[in-house]
Amino acid sequence: METKSLIALVAVFVAVAAALTKNVTAQNCGCAADLCCSQYGYCGSSADYCGQGCQQGPCTGGTTTPSTPSGDGSVADIVTPDFFNGIINQASSDCAGKKFYSRNGFLDAVNSYSSFGRLGSADDSKREIAAFFAHVTHETGHFCYIEEINRGTYCDTTSTDYPCNPNKKYYGRGPLQLTWNYNYGAAGNSIGFDGLNSPETVASDPVVAFKTALWFWMNNVRPVLSQGFGATIRAINGEVECDGKLPDAVQARINYYKDYCNQLNVNPGGNLYC
Repeated sequence: METKSLIALVAVFVAVAAALTKNVTAQNCGCAADLCCSQYGYCGSSADYCGQGCQQGPCTGGTTTPSTPSGDGSVADIVTPDFFNGIINQASSDCAGKKFYSRNGFLDAVNSYSSFGRLGSADDSKREIAAFFAHVTHETGHFCYIEEINRGTYCDTTSTDYPCNPNKKYYGRGPLQLTWNYNYGAAGNSIGFDGLNSPETVASDPVVAFKTALWFWMNNVRPVLSQGFGATIRAINGEVECDGKLPDAVQARINYYKDYCNQLNVNPGGNLYC
């Protein structure tokens, strides 16, 4: 975001973006018999899991063997120290995130998501990384914020699979501001921490924080990435920002994305607006 006031405004609303898929139960498959293993290695029952690229289970699009991405270089080769530091160095010295987020923490988290940044062609891979960091920059104010500024409880009592701990709050935390009990519960099950009873782990362990952002990305954002950057905005915070609701916030995300694409020497593609 361009100013701290805009960051604060978006932080109030970012939790609304959590009207997300609730049926993700495992990473890298090993699903129950009635669930599909998606092309990205997650369990679920919707078309995103059972359709194109489904690896195992009651697939509707036929099972496939994932191809090896053709992107050149690893994520570490693309997210260089200069690239990462160029973002975090724009945060004020008194920002909590300055001592929390790091390139090493990000790369440690990426080890658990080997297909991230390895999507299709080399340009596709760079666009994914540019998009991810554009949203992270916007959500955290250049890695300034670890937690949401206006901290509500965000307990969805209809989510019986992930019942709220009455003593905990599930407000936004981490690079993509993980929010709501059902996301904390599902992310915790996938990553390996107690998201419902210890949501604060996302704000105290930088590797877990980045893992939650990557978990969110792989399950809710990557499936629409091929539709253009605008679709990723809608997947993250569409109910609040898209369709003319917060055009300045949308433009800020796009500006970051175009900047990072330029740094990575890749065309940003079309359909930038949501």
